[in-house]
Amino acid sequence: MKYKIAVAILNWNGKDLLEKYLPSVIEHSKEHSVYVIDNDSDDDSVAYIESKFPEIKIIQTGENLGYAGGYNKGLKGIKEEFAVLLNSDVRTTPGWLDPIVKHFNLYPKCGALQPKILWDRQPDKFEYAGASGGFIDSLGYPFCRGRVLHELEIDRGQYNDATQVFWATGACLAVRMEAFYDAGKLDSMLFAHMEEIDLCWRMQRAGYEIWVEPQSTVYHLGGATLNADSPRKTYLNFRNNLIILVKNLPQLRAMGVVFIRLILDGIAGLKFILEGKPKHALAILKAHFAFYARFTKIQSTRMSLAHLPMLRMKDLKGTYQGSMVWQFYVKRVKYFSRFYR
Repeated sequence: MKYKIAVAILNWNGKDLLEKYLPSVIEHSKEHSVYVIDNDSDDDSVAYIESKFPEIKIIQTGENLGYAGGYNKGLKGIKEEFAVLLNSDVRTTPGWLDPIVKHFNLYPKCGALQPKILWDRQPDKFEYAGASGGFIDSLGYPFCRGRVLHELEIDRGQYNDATQVFWATGACLAVRMEAFYDAGKLDSMLFAHMEEIDLCWRMQRAGYEIWVEPQSTVYHLGGATLNADSPRKTYLNFRNNLIILVKNLPQLRAMGVVFIRLILDGIAGLKFILEGKPKHALAILKAHFAFYARFTKIQSTRMSLAHLPMLRMKDLKGTYQGSMVWQFYVKRVKYFSRFYR
């Protein structure tokens, strides 16, 4: 059976990106449906879509709900069995959906997968957000095949095998809708950043698999909403990382990891200060205070997920039982294949 896929693009004041990237999506997705979920844009991006691409289905959320809330509300209007949550700054390629459809056919327990993500600014390199599949270390630090921290590898075909991973990137996240709802959807408390890691973690807890399928390739611009130099991005990444650890780790392990992260995040803050980036150091401090302020709500969310088995890291696919940070900064090992086995 050849499934139809809903390609769902979340938009908020992104006319410039839509002008640049939407035509390739439409051209390369003709056998499937393309939706734009609009987070209450106040530019003329919706008018642009209606005039240039009347075949596209527009779903209005009525307010800016962020990535998680926007998709949770928008996907209610989609009836397809599978959906690709696609950033508006992604350039697709001919036939990009075919390997995704095939993979869902072959692996009925596949809850989510991503294609290979290359950088649209330097197309020979992997892109930061996902590269060739997402992994996580014992302290909750995410990394990728092809990208460890800020180090991007050149794509030489070294990660062209389809494999199970811990998380699939939210920049181009293909989901089985049944798994999406079984895992509890995206967590709107996170608003943006790391929500796909949390979702994939819960999918694994629910018994689904997460994959990367590099036979499908797309090119991601990256940083279109929040660039790497934004203190807001630093804040969301540090805060949300702590939240998803408490939500998904066994209680005692979660508390131990959060204590260690308190120390390591403090070191990260000092590093920012030494680099002349005090706003990023302050963002880390604010992230911790925001995390503690939300602790009761986080615990309540954790309890609502009690029906999902609480699994140890080593019992999940795509985990590294050591420290990626130790490998990178102390041992100076900066490529995925040199420390992950």
